[in-house]
Amino acid sequence: MSLFETQAPRPLADRLRPERLEDVVGQDHLLGPEGPIGRMLAKGRLASMILWGPPGCGKTTIARLLSEKAGLEFMPLSAVFSGVADLKKAFEQARGLRASGKGTLLFVDEIHRFNRAQQDGFLPVVEDGTVTLVGATTENPSFELNAALLSRAQVFVLRRLDDAALDRLLDRAAEEEGRPLPVTEDGRATLRAMADGDGRFLLNMAEEVFELSPHQPLDSAGVAAGVNRRAPVYDKNREEHYNLISALHKSMRGSDPDAALYWLARMLGGGEDPAYILRRLTRFAVEDVGMADPTAVTTAIACWETYDRLGSPEGDLAISQLVIHLATAPKSNAGYKAHGAAKRAAKQTGSLMPPAHILNAPTKLMKELGYGVGYAYDHDAEDGFSGQDYFPEGMARQRFYNPVERGFEREIRKRVDYFDKLREKRRQDGE
Repeated sequence: MSLFETQAPRPLADRLRPERLEDVVGQDHLLGPEGPIGRMLAKGRLASMILWGPPGCGKTTIARLLSEKAGLEFMPLSAVFSGVADLKKAFEQARGLRASGKGTLLFVDEIHRFNRAQQDGFLPVVEDGTVTLVGATTENPSFELNAALLSRAQVFVLRRLDDAALDRLLDRAAEEEGRPLPVTEDGRATLRAMADGDGRFLLNMAEEVFELSPHQPLDSAGVAAGVNRRAPVYDKNREEHYNLISALHKSMRGSDPDAALYWLARMLGGGEDPAYILRRLTRFAVEDVGMADPTAVTTAIACWETYDRLGSPEGDLAISQLVIHLATAPKSNAGYKAHGAAKRAAKQTGSLMPPAHILNAPTKLMKELGYGVGYAYDHDAEDGFSGQDYFPEGMARQRFYNPVERGFEREIRKRVDYFDKLREKRRQDGE
């Protein structure tokens, strides 16, 4: 071992790793006296569990401290570096410990990376109490863990650290270093914002600031220039992707352009494919705005084409413009509901033929069969409206489209009512 290695100090985040559950910040809803894990420990028992939360919120630390509190042997595994052989070895060790009267807390980091068959391997040892399993994951367990494992373990959701929790960590860092953190209040706020709820990353940045030892405390700009910036937490293929597009969609549906622009910025900043966003916005134009603003879908296509021509970053403004248009447009899902109702009716009625009077008769046989007989040419009728029935014979007329009293559909509502009255008048005149 080199002299450099023997003198290398432990990282600040490691030195400040809590030694008691009471020292863990930001997770009182789980660990406090009224929290589910706190109550569990108070009763002297510890069930298998899945700790689901973002990076740097304390999952590994909590698992280690739980083993100490419960008097269990702490056995860590990482699903990234472990396979079936490692699992079998861990299970055998746990059985040996159990035979000697010692329990085992098996901590599996990134447990979602094990495949379904590997996850099934935990079932017998969890079932018979050979191990108390504590799995850690940053992914939604509902999607990544199989139902059999979830039925044997409680899922606890850890929160990203809020500003109060992050401030406590910065205070501990200053106490550990024996000197104030050389940042202004604005600089401190910038550190919190850059950490994005990750306590480990916050302490790493604080360590960088201490090493800089500036002559004057760093303000916001100084902090941003002096420490490494964290990349936004965003995975285009996993839950965050669906969470943010849902937030964008519902903000626009709720006619809140400011919130919608925020979620759009989050998605673009995280590297989301603009084509995916534009596709969803176009869908919103026809699904949630519909005929209440018929220009919405043409605007969507125009903004999509604009982005294709300009690219990023200039084309990003076109996406923002579309979001503003959609969020502030009158809303109606009447067309969407009409589409669904018509599909259900078509499925229920099967292959009913159109009424003969609206069928074309290009052949002699078809004319002899009565195709086209009795068709009334609407342009020749009074008011340009014949009032004929266009539903299949034997099928009662149905109302699928019910325009709302908002936006342009208010005008469409008048037209629908007008044609309904004319249709009824034509029916009565024909009797």
